[in-house]
Amino acid sequence: MGQPGRRAVIRGTGSSLPAKVLTNTDLERMVETSNEWITTRTGISERRIAEKHEYMSSFATRAAEEALAAAGIPGRDVDLVICATVTPDMPIPATACIIQDNLGARDAAAFDLAAGCSGFIYALSVADRFVTSGAYRNVVVIGAELLSKYVDWSDRSTCVLFGDGAGAVVLTAGESPYGVLATSMHADGKMADFIYVPAGGTREPASQETVAAGRHFIRMKGNETFKMAVRSMEEAAREVLKRGGLAASDIHLFIPHQANRRIIDAVGSRLGLRPDQVYVNIERVGNTSAASIPIALDEAARRGRLKRGDNVVFAAFGTGLTWGAAVCKWGW
Repeated sequence: MGQPGRRAVIRGTGSSLPAKVLTNTDLERMVETSNEWITTRTGISERRIAEKHEYMSSFATRAAEEALAAAGIPGRDVDLVICATVTPDMPIPATACIIQDNLGARDAAAFDLAAGCSGFIYALSVADRFVTSGAYRNVVVIGAELLSKYVDWSDRSTCVLFGDGAGAVVLTAGESPYGVLATSMHADGKMADFIYVPAGGTREPASQETVAAGRHFIRMKGNETFKMAVRSMEEAAREVLKRGGLAASDIHLFIPHQANRRIIDAVGSRLGLRPDQVYVNIERVGNTSAASIPIALDEAARRGRLKRGDNVVFAAFGTGLTWGAAVCKWGW
């Protein structure tokens, strides 16, 4: 149970992207595709790609450090670190534990959370419960992915979509009316094969055969995913608005998962939003899965797109299938 009047507020944001930029023109030289084909279908012009020697926890740590600096909170005061990712540094231990050590958060609990592109929403929802219950004061929530490590660069249906990066927020205890107003999480395992990596787990442990067959790469049913994404993100957004006592007309800024420009436009249109009410950066960073919403949120905050009292809605959809949304009143 939450404490009366206690809210979890987003007190700081941060993000970190690889330096390497991969443009559509670069992809034209790598796979049978074209800049027109990519931009028309996805809205992506370029994406950031990690170098071979770079790994997820480095970007996640930098994003978290930025968020803590923005919040004015030292690492030693962090109580909990949650890292939403499907591309951890290694199967065990949880990458959140590595990040915890990097931050100097010696007394913090830490764990990873895997919900695909919906991961940040799931992690934010979990962190909100910990803060409002009084269990923890300062929680770092990170969404971080290096999906380029799981991409088949000969498959034009997937390799044009994904980018790498990390975003983070710091949640602290605050008082109504500011903070997280409502969250929602949903899943349907019947559609688990819409977006998946066949091998690498206990069902198909890594072997020479699975590597040779390319079974460690992302596979996706694009058309089916598109249809589900639009409907589910709209429904989840309306669900949290209702729980928060708001209507779509009360949204000041909508920050959706940056999966596909056509999906973003369709959801924004269904919610009756103007283009300037929907934050979009997919053309520059691609689909960064669990990292996309916190990266976009950090950009929006640093560019002055948010002011105290604004109603901000997040919505996402991803592998699992999972989907969810959250609504926050910005400020503290």
